[in-house]
Amino acid sequence: MHLPFWLTTALLFPVLLYQGKRARRTTPRLPEAGGAPCGQYGEGAPARRVLVIGESTAAGVGVETHDQGLASQLAREIHGRTGQTIAWHTFGVNGIRLGALVRKLETTELPEADVVLLSMGVNDTTGFTPRFRFRRQLRALRQLLAPRYSGPILLLSVPPMHRFTALPSPLRYVMGWRAMQLDKIYQQLARDAAADFGHLNYPTVTDPDLLASDGYHPSPKGYAFIADAIASSIQAS
Repeated sequence: MHLPFWLTTALLFPVLLYQGKRARRTTPRLPEAGGAPCGQYGEGAPARRVLVIGESTAAGVGVETHDQGLASQLAREIHGRTGQTIAWHTFGVNGIRLGALVRKLETTELPEADVVLLSMGVNDTTGFTPRFRFRRQLRALRQLLAPRYSGPILLLSVPPMHRFTALPSPLRYVMGWRAMQLDKIYQQLARDAAADFGHLNYPTVTDPDLLASDGYHPSPKGYAFIADAIASSIQAS
C-alpha cells in the first residue's frame, strides 16, 4: 500500500471530488474516430503489421478518422523511414479500464500482428484501480494475446497527467502521482519479463496545436508527434 499517496488523497478528497465532477461537467466529450480502423502504407504483402489497442488514444479520440490516429500515423512513420510496406490496425474504447478491455478482447477478432502497442492507464488512474489488480490484468492480457502474438506487448507509458493543464490543481498533481505509480508497474514488468513486455516513454505534449479542442487528447498533429517520437523504438522491437 502506498501510504503517502492514500493519506494525501484522503485529506484532499472533498476538493478532488468537487474538481473531478466539475472537470467532467465542463470538459467537451469528443467522439471516437470514424472510418476504417485499419489500412496499410506501401504495396503488396506487409513486412510488418502494427496493432494498437487500448482506451481513447487507440479509439482515435481527438481526430475525425482513424487514418489520422496513432496506429496509422505510426505505420506511416515507419513506412517513410524504412520504405517497407506497413499494415496497421487499431482497437480502442473511450473511457475503458484495463480489466474491461481484457474482457472485451476475449470476444473480439483481432488480426495477427508483429508489433502490439498498448495505450492505457488514464482511466485506471482516475478510477484508482489497485496496483496489484492492474499488474494482474496486464499478465492476463499477455496470456490472452499469446496465441496470435509471440512478441512483447509494448506498453506506452501512462501519460504524465500532472502536465494536463486543463485539470485544476491539486487534482492534476494527485492524478499525475497516481499515473506515475501505474507506469512504474509497466517499467517493472518490462525489466522483469522482457520477453512479454516492453516500455515506451510517452512524449510530453505541451504545444496547444498538438491537442484537440478538449485540451486533453492529441490532435492529428499530436498523434503524428507521438508516432515520430516512438517510431525508432518500434522499429528496433
